[in-house]
Amino acid sequence: MIPVRDRLIFALDVPTAAEARAWVDRLGDSVGFYKIGMELLTSGDYFRVLEELAGRGKQVFVDLKFHDVPATVAATIRGLARYPVSLCTIHGQHDGMMRAASQEKGHIKLLAVTVLTSMDRADLQQLGIDREPGEVVVERALAAREAGCDGVIASGQEAGALRQATGPDFLVVCPGIRPAGPSNDDQKRTVDVPQAFAAGADHIVVGRPIRLARDPAAAAEAIQAQIAQALRG
Repeated sequence: MIPVRDRLIFALDVPTAAEARAWVDRLGDSVGFYKIGMELLTSGDYFRVLEELAGRGKQVFVDLKFHDVPATVAATIRGLARYPVSLCTIHGQHDGMMRAASQEKGHIKLLAVTVLTSMDRADLQQLGIDREPGEVVVERALAAREAGCDGVIASGQEAGALRQATGPDFLVVCPGIRPAGPSNDDQKRTVDVPQAFAAGADHIVVGRPIRLARDPAAAAEAIQAQIAQALRG
């Protein structure tokens, strides 16, 4: 059972270790799970921040979306398993790569990226995929489960179909959450907090709605309250 307050993952999308530490201090007990991605990687302090987060009792989600030949990704996941990492992303478009990574994941829960939440059908068409995003997401999720992955990254718009297709034990982690409804940013397939959990999400990833709030800790606590209410309902 996932603790209720660990269902919110804050996207620590900042370019320096100092800013990362400041955000952890600012948010305090309102957030217990952090995503660190490519922006922080360029700071040179990525793994230092990772270990500091774990040292402060926080869970860590490494969101680097690995995608390479199977042997390379397997070796990368094997190395990452030496660190206190709870979740990690790889792209979910290559069966052999997912299988190789799954064999090396150790304690890490491996999440396959299905279709980015910044993409819609028109974007898929540009890639030669003339199908609805939801169809592609479910197909890739089933392939990821078969390959040994523990879950997927997907829009909350597809969470219900994913839960129905994959069952209760496959993780569904939803970015693109907009607590106040749609916003004019680069996310296209968004939902709010109650919608995500009503559809079957296990975790939500929230960045800008907390970072841009007048009181970020209060915004995080408000989302925590929404999550608790959604799970009770």
